[in-house]
Amino acid sequence: MAQAEIKKRGSRTKEKPVDRDTLLTAYRKMLLIRRFEEKAGQLYGMGLIGGFCHLYIGQEAVVVGMQLAIGDGDQVITSYRDHGHMLACGMEARGVMAELTGRSGGYSRGKGGSMHMFSKERNFFGGHGIVGAQVSLGAGLAFANHYRGNDRVSLTYFGEGASNQGQVYESFNLAALMKLPVVFVIENNKYGMGTSVERASASHDLSRNGSPWNIPGLQVDGMDVLAVKAAADTAVAACRAGNGPYLLEVKTYRYRGHSMSDPAKYRTREEVQAMRTQHDCIENARHRLEALDVEEKTFKAIDEDVKAIVQDAADFAQTSPEPDPSELYTDVLVEG
Repeated sequence: MAQAEIKKRGSRTKEKPVDRDTLLTAYRKMLLIRRFEEKAGQLYGMGLIGGFCHLYIGQEAVVVGMQLAIGDGDQVITSYRDHGHMLACGMEARGVMAELTGRSGGYSRGKGGSMHMFSKERNFFGGHGIVGAQVSLGAGLAFANHYRGNDRVSLTYFGEGASNQGQVYESFNLAALMKLPVVFVIENNKYGMGTSVERASASHDLSRNGSPWNIPGLQVDGMDVLAVKAAADTAVAACRAGNGPYLLEVKTYRYRGHSMSDPAKYRTREEVQAMRTQHDCIENARHRLEALDVEEKTFKAIDEDVKAIVQDAADFAQTSPEPDPSELYTDVLVEG
C-alpha cells in the first residue's frame, strides 16, 4: 500500500506541506480512539459488555481525517463499527462507554448498545446494525439538506463488504439524479467478516463503483490521516459547491477480528503484523511529528491525558446505574 498518496484516475495530487498543529490534533484523536477501543475490548473480555462489539483498531485515520474536512452542521452516519466515529465527532468517551455496558449514562440510555448510539447535538445519526442500510439514510440526510437549501454535507460511511448491496446503488442513483451533497465513504479494510474483498467483489477499484452515475471517485491511503483529509477536502468542497455526490474508497485495515467473537483465522499473523509495524496510522503520524521537532514530552502528555479520559470512561461505565425497568417502553417512538 503506497503511503501518503492519493490516487485519482489520470492524475496525482501534489503533496502539501505538513501542518504541524493539524497533525498533532489528528494524532491525539487517533490515539484516543485506539486506547478507548483497547479498553472496550478488555471490558468485553471481563463480561461487562454484552451483545456484539466491533472494534475500530487500525482504522483510526479514516474517520479522523474525514472529520478534519467538515464543519458545524455537517452530518455523519455509519455502520456498526462506530465507536471511533462517535469519539471523532466529539461525543464524550463517558457516554459512549456507558452505552457499551448498558448503563443509563450512555448516549442511548443503555438501550442501544454498541451498534445503536446517536447524538443530535453532534450531528451523529448512528450506528446501524443492518449491513448497508445506513447508506440510504445518509442519502436521505443529504436530501434534507438539498430540500432546505443549506450547504451542509452528509458523510455516509460503509464497508467494502456492504459496497455490493442493492440499496447502495439505489442511493447512488438518487444522489446523482438530484445532485445531493453526500460523500459516500467506503472503509475498505479488506475483509467483510471473513471473506477477502478480492474474493467477494468483481470490482477491484471500488472508487469506480459510482461511474455508471458519473459520480467522481478517489482511492485513498487510509493509513495516512493527512492523505484522507486531503481527499475529504476535495470531496466535501465538490458537494458543498452543488456538484452532487462524491465517492471515496479509503483503503485501511482492521487489526482485530470482525467482531469480538471472531478469531480471524482467515488471515495470517504475518499479514497483520506487517500492517502493524509498517503501516500503522498512529505511528506514521508520530514519526512525521518527530520530524517536525515535536518533543517526547509532548507525546507523553498526550498519552497520559488520553489514558486518563479512557480510565474515567471505564469507571463511569461500571458505576453508572442500569436503566430503570420503567424505561423499557420509552424512546420507542418519537413524535414529530
